[in-house]
Amino acid sequence: MHTPSFTAHDFIQLALDNQVLKFGEFVLKSGRVSPYFFNAGLLATGEMLSLLARGYADALAEQMQKAGDSDKELVIFGAAYKGIPFVAATAQALWLHHGINAEWGYNRKEVKTHGEGGNLVGADVSGKAVWILDDVITAGTAMREVIEILEAAGASVAGILVALDRKEKGQGELSAIQELVANLQVPVSALVDMDDLIGYLASEQSAHQDATEIADQLAKMQHYRTQYGV
Repeated sequence: MHTPSFTAHDFIQLALDNQVLKFGEFVLKSGRVSPYFFNAGLLATGEMLSLLARGYADALAEQMQKAGDSDKELVIFGAAYKGIPFVAATAQALWLHHGINAEWGYNRKEVKTHGEGGNLVGADVSGKAVWILDDVITAGTAMREVIEILEAAGASVAGILVALDRKEKGQGELSAIQELVANLQVPVSALVDMDDLIGYLASEQSAHQDATEIADQLAKMQHYRTQYGV
């Protein structure tokens, strides 16, 4: 079966159907009470992984075309652990849907002391500009660790692509993604963000005659966006 082109609406609907995305009340590590929760660890079916990988692949192909780099090599990297299946599936989607033969690799959280050793697996990233794929950037701490690993291996960061941008303020007025853009001077983008979630709820509200629950969820999302959004 051919994987359709990625749309935020289709991905949100599929995530809701499979409990990857939930609306309610969830206490985050920051102590904030969020009206939604996204658990990328539950992207555990072929359908969901295929749609996510198609989204990553479409976004990467578009970035290369914009930069005029469509003929250049593409190296993509998955942050352990959730990013590993994402990057493998994306490499396949890039080849199947865009004819781009990307190199891909990932990191181990524990350094291997036998065999090939080290904490990097797959593509040799030395001297190459690498795109990093991940699920969600919250505080940006894990992403900075991955960047340090790549730089230690002689690579540079071409850009960062995540599934969801919560678009929340960090310690200051900027979000974690905005801070990374400012520090790295490379594109950092997401397939879906909080505005897409709000737009999804608004469209669902208008499509249902009795939409009291949806209206309540939408109001909570809008309030949270006003409090913590960027």
